[in-house]
Amino acid sequence: MIAIRFHGRGGQGAKTASRILGTAAFLEGFVAQDSPIYGAERRGAPVAAFTRIDKKPIRERGLVARPHLVMIGDASLVQDPAARVLDGIDERTVVFVNSPLTAEQFQAQTSLPGRVTTLDLTETALQQFGKRSAISALLGAVAGRLVGLQEESIREAIARELADLGLAVSAIARNQAVGVACYAAVPMVSVTAGPPQPFPPAALQVPTYESPTRGTARISAAGNSMLRETGGWRTFRPVLVPDKCNGCWLCFAYCPDGVISMTKEDRPVIDYAHCKGCQICVHECPTEALVAEREKEGGVAWKAK
Repeated sequence: MIAIRFHGRGGQGAKTASRILGTAAFLEGFVAQDSPIYGAERRGAPVAAFTRIDKKPIRERGLVARPHLVMIGDASLVQDPAARVLDGIDERTVVFVNSPLTAEQFQAQTSLPGRVTTLDLTETALQQFGKRSAISALLGAVAGRLVGLQEESIREAIARELADLGLAVSAIARNQAVGVACYAAVPMVSVTAGPPQPFPPAALQVPTYESPTRGTARISAAGNSMLRETGGWRTFRPVLVPDKCNGCWLCFAYCPDGVISMTKEDRPVIDYAHCKGCQICVHECPTEALVAEREKEGGVAWKAK
């Protein structure tokens, strides 16, 4: 069996990529299983999905604890402890990272275990679709290449899964073409199948109950959102062009996370430690005073400045 774990951010398509891989394997006669895990997450929050491929029925269920292949859709997830990207990786694991860095550069800067290969899917999506988050078909195609599936199976799987999402025929055709190009371009590292590796059993947890005075949430209690620095969720950051700003305050009004404050001169100041990069302010700015600027991978996984 080959166990694959996808890591991405909400909106990048890790779930769809895992489905594309599973469908492609099914089309080639394999038994396939795929499942995502996420809660009521915001765009940019870490999410994961799992695919298993075998020639016989798959009895294992749940999380992939010891993957043979890890697909990382956003390099900044490597240094996010909440994403748990490194769980279960050893020197035999193949790790793909969506990054402009070479595999050697990436490993040198992160000491990432496993056999690493990279390709800049974000730049490809920007050039071909004009959308930085449209990488689901590309990520699925690269995964198919690494596990040894055929190009035609990947092409058909992309068509089936994107059609289920309601994409137009023309958009599906473009995703197929770009996905196949990434399939051919990724530096190849062969994935080795292994025996099923069920999730290690955990100790039984017995809940303890507190009195209502301690265990009941209080609507007046202070929030803790400031404790979670979501700046690491960004692929692009909004940047102000001061000469174009007319002080209209629309960016302040539209920001869903309240990370934009205004100076006495009616100029926005962005809290990059908590700005998750949704780009709503960029979209709503009437004078184009806010522009999207891609984060640089100075240390591979960028930090909020």
